[in-house]
Amino acid sequence: MDQLMAFCRPGFETEAGRELVDAAMAEGIFGYFEPGKDQGLVRFILTGHESAPDLLARVRLDDLVFVRDWFVVLATLDLPIRDRVGAVIEALRGEGLALPEACRVEVRVLENNTDRDLGNFARKWVAPLSRALRGAGLLKADPDAGAEARLDILLPNFSTAIVGLSLAGNRARWLGGAPRLRLPAAAPSRSALKLEEAWKVFLPAGRELDYLGGGKKAVDLGAAPGGWTWQLVRQGMRVVAVDNGPMDPGLMASGLVEHVRADGYRWRPRRGVDWMVCDIVDQPRKTAALAVTWLAERLCRYTVFNLKLPMKQRYEEWLLCRERIEQGLAEADIGYRMRARHLYHDREEITCFIERLD
Repeated sequence: MDQLMAFCRPGFETEAGRELVDAAMAEGIFGYFEPGKDQGLVRFILTGHESAPDLLARVRLDDLVFVRDWFVVLATLDLPIRDRVGAVIEALRGEGLALPEACRVEVRVLENNTDRDLGNFARKWVAPLSRALRGAGLLKADPDAGAEARLDILLPNFSTAIVGLSLAGNRARWLGGAPRLRLPAAAPSRSALKLEEAWKVFLPAGRELDYLGGGKKAVDLGAAPGGWTWQLVRQGMRVVAVDNGPMDPGLMASGLVEHVRADGYRWRPRRGVDWMVCDIVDQPRKTAALAVTWLAERLCRYTVFNLKLPMKQRYEEWLLCRERIEQGLAEADIGYRMRARHLYHDREEITCFIERLD
């Protein structure tokens, strides 16, 4: 078990690979990565005495930005047309692997898969494969018993399978780290999905009302036409929408939005609010500095903001922004919790969440 398969947004394989190398090295674990060009896949190969499970025991997925999900690679095998199930059983027996008692099966395809037949096959293959694995004594748990472990099978195509194992304590909440959200017709823009996903990814499960409920107050910087403001209003928040551009008329009719025509980087509230959100397209360092200012001056308790990364040196730019945020909040003596993630609904940006703890 000296390999890890990591998932990222297609086109960001190098950033995810470099992040894995750095995270492992910080724990004294060494390896290199092989990117699957534009596949959203990174194979990380360990070169020392440690195994891939050792890496997952020391590195938390929640601490990574470009890696959305992962599993320990058990085997990579060819799938014969006549007996794909038998090939998986033979591979697992050949490796002499004992799957955890509580284990279920998940079959997945690449995020950007365009072969509808492969996608349909992956969905339909789960049940017969699970039955066969239980029949072979390799899988013992009831698939509906809330298994902690998962046998992950990735199908890049009909003739190849990458078989792996993941544990509930250190994997994405959604398969591939990609919650599939629907955009309601009332939303002013598709960007509304980014804020909804950010809340699902960053807020502690079961505590969403603590962060979003209770008639909180919010500021949306660079709000027009109002995708993020719309999400805030859906939570019952009163919102100041700051933008020189026009806001969606239907949203303004809610009675919960005050539109201020101003530069989002310059405007400040007279009193602190609960949330500040920002999706302005500008230099990421400028947005990072803005977030530090709002937190350091205690103008907000929570903030979600996007960092629009440059086409080149995207990973380096994130490291620089992170350093400036950490340094700025340390200098202001602000206690905080920060997470960042290249969300499924992001494109060339990453989304950051910071909670002020004092």
